[in-house]
Amino acid sequence: MSPWTPRWAEPPRGPRVLYAIISMGCALLLAAPLVSLMMHDEDFAARTRIVPIPMTTSRTPVPGPSPASPSFDGERREELTRALDRYLDGRPGRLSVAVRDLATGLSYSYNPEHRPGTASVVKVAIVAALLLKAQRQDRALTAAERALAERAITVSDNDAATALWHGIGGGPGLARAVKKLGLRRTEPGPGTAWGATTTSASDQVRLMAALTSSGGPLTGEHRRYLRGLMEDVVEEQAWGVSAAAGEGGDCALKNGWLPREADGGAWTVNSVGHVRDGGHEYLIAVLSDRQSSMGAGVAAIEHVTETVTRALAEASAAVQTEGSGRHEG
Repeated sequence: MSPWTPRWAEPPRGPRVLYAIISMGCALLLAAPLVSLMMHDEDFAARTRIVPIPMTTSRTPVPGPSPASPSFDGERREELTRALDRYLDGRPGRLSVAVRDLATGLSYSYNPEHRPGTASVVKVAIVAALLLKAQRQDRALTAAERALAERAITVSDNDAATALWHGIGGGPGLARAVKKLGLRRTEPGPGTAWGATTTSASDQVRLMAALTSSGGPLTGEHRRYLRGLMEDVVEEQAWGVSAAAGEGGDCALKNGWLPREADGGAWTVNSVGHVRDGGHEYLIAVLSDRQSSMGAGVAAIEHVTETVTRALAEASAAVQTEGSGRHEG
């Protein structure tokens, strides 16, 4: 007994053992329900466990304003179409354009039913067909194939393109490749007339997308290889869609130009490419035929390229400005 226990609380010495037995039995009777609860309730320990709370400081994130989604609505599209109509009115020839800005998601097309001859822009598809063939055969390009591909793209060598045309199986080989690449309105030229292949501006943008997207059939190595050739086009052939690249911008492109007997000697002039400039990343194709001269075709392509990409950039900037203004406090 502890020193502070009052004497009157101590049981007589005789029945102490009996008292202890009775006390112990009572304790067991009282504890039994609790023990039973603990044995049958699987969540008991979880509910009664003391979980230490870490002493850390944290800041509840405050959601910011949702970024404005760029929009190129009907009014803006109609205004751009009217501007192109005014520019082309009275000028000889026909022209179509397709542009997609990968940075903003905006796109625009003009005269989508136009399907002129490709002239030398088909060389991009020919080299892409060669790369797809090498992938099927699980091999690298030979030194001879690489030399031909380089000449066909960078200096637009026709003999090199003809050799590659035979190497991919001619028109049927190109037809298989363009289907694999997702082109829908491209028809290979007859025999060895690869320059007479017909296409649409939208199909050429799809081809450019296949060179920039990991979702396409070409491997990353082959996409980079072909874009690299297009970036190394000789300076005198670097006109056309490069007009979308401002100072400090860069461009991968391929152009084509050809006076066609079928059009009475009038010129087919085309330009396709991938242009990065000022936060924008454009896939562009401008196709024209029945031009009075090569120079007239080049001037028209560059004017239209600048007009369309400027309109897309202005539409994106306007929406972003509006969105920013709506969230000011």
